[in-house]
Amino acid sequence: MKNRILKNWSFMRFIRLAIGIAIIMEAIYAKDLLIGALGLYFASMAVFNFGCCTNGACFTTIRPNSKSMDDVSYEEIN
Repeated sequence: MKNRILKNWSFMRFIRLAIGIAIIMEAIYAKDLLIGALGLYFASMAVFNFGCCTNGACFTTIRPNSKSMDDVSYEEIN
């Protein structure tokens, strides 16, 4: 857990942390608990390095395509 918090800080983690802190500050200013919970969520995403893209879930695999770019046919529409 210590490695997860302290290692592999990327640009996106810093952005999430900055957004989380900004949302938390706005929640304190507006005295709104729901906005504060959203800010805590964004900040915890950065600190604990979780989210949709941390485990390689946001990439697509490259499938071999049977058609090459030369085989594309076009039809003119009037």
